[in-house]
Amino acid sequence: MYLNETPVLKVENLVVRYGEGCPHCRENLEKNRCTVCGSIWAANDISLEVYPGEVLGIVGESGSGKSTLMRSLYFDIEPTAGNAYLREYKGGEKNIWDASAAEKRMIKNNLMGMVYQNPIMGLRMKCSSASNIAEKIIAAGSRNASQMTARATELLDAVEILPSRMKEAPKNFSGGMQQRVQISKALANNPSLLLLDEVTTGLDLSVQAKVLDLIRKIKAKYGISILLVSHDLAVIRMLADRTVVMLDGKIVESGLTDQILEDPQHAYTQQLVHSLI
Repeated sequence: MYLNETPVLKVENLVVRYGEGCPHCRENLEKNRCTVCGSIWAANDISLEVYPGEVLGIVGESGSGKSTLMRSLYFDIEPTAGNAYLREYKGGEKNIWDASAAEKRMIKNNLMGMVYQNPIMGLRMKCSSASNIAEKIIAAGSRNASQMTARATELLDAVEILPSRMKEAPKNFSGGMQQRVQISKALANNPSLLLLDEVTTGLDLSVQAKVLDLIRKIKAKYGISILLVSHDLAVIRMLADRTVVMLDGKIVESGLTDQILEDPQHAYTQQLVHSLI
């Protein structure tokens, strides 16, 4: 399916460990905690690729390492070890975690967009929705006010926020509307990769459906690659082309989403699928 394409994102052997670690860690993990030294292996040797225009789903229970992966990619967490490459950064040949602070800001502002589970982490709640988008554009180096206004109008329209509410602060919005403003902000500078971390968790079912439908429309309109984290296999089934299943900081299964849903191999994936039926 993707044999002749260069991945938008490639992650190799990501490790995020809390604690010093010891020579016995790998052999003495109880779930993701070393019984000898007490270190927590939040991400344990994670490798994956995301291809152009693809939605890669990551599913797993709370504590499986999904959000650790996402926050590592967006420089919110410093990895213990591993490499990650973006096709649009240094031709995909330099590890983004070795980038300078200025380069990391450029990557965050231009090449990736992040939508957090909690909108408070991604938005300035007391600033207007348009100002939130403008902040991202300014961070990328633009100073043209009319262009920023036009871009904010375009993006808020794309996520179905009425023009009359552009100047309103997200603190006045519902949870679903806040997530839509976050999505528009993440898209401000036409990133090649969108990171979505549990974006429907805590929303009413009807609102979840609207947000998921919006994500499908955004993907179709902008042709963006998406890394989608969820603990809900129904969300993954609706959106993901391929799926990675995580448990205790490790990838335990990966493949085409239909294949994983129809013929899960790992016991944990089987449990997930059966809970969905």
